[in-house]
Amino acid sequence: MSEYNSTQGYELDWDSEIQADEKEYITLPEGTYPFRVIGFDRGLYDGSAKVPKCKMATLHLVLDGGPLGEANVDERLYLHSDFEWKLSSFFASIGLKKKGQRVPMNWNPVPGAAGMVEVVVNTYTNKNGQERTNNRVKRFIPAEEEGGRSQPPAPG
Repeated sequence: MSEYNSTQGYELDWDSEIQADEKEYITLPEGTYPFRVIGFDRGLYDGSAKVPKCKMATLHLVLDGGPLGEANVDERLYLHSDFEWKLSSFFASIGLKKKGQRVPMNWNPVPGAAGMVEVVVNTYTNKNGQERTNNRVKRFIPAEEEGGRSQPPAPG
């Protein structure tokens, strides 16, 4: 069995002991929440009527809803000039860019980075025809607006 990694999980053997129950997915009410990046995937987007073919980063975020719990949100960032504003917004939210500043995208410190995000509630129909809700990012809040926090809050 490989070593445990909290963002990637670990492989189980055929006779491993298991305990985890089904994960409960939480949809937080619309609002502003602290987030932590638990990882991201590099990929390619095939393109659509609204977004051209380009490289894409899929961020895996955990939102801290305090007593309401934690919500997981995946957010796509398209590496295309039409979406440079959103890339800038994300990097500003984790304290790696200031308004008006031109910087290279440094992806190395992204896992573990933290900031603030405004989310909305999205309603959709799943493949089984059931109506569901999830959170979607409305906007990333620049660290300058929320006190410059760029690291996860200390536990406790």
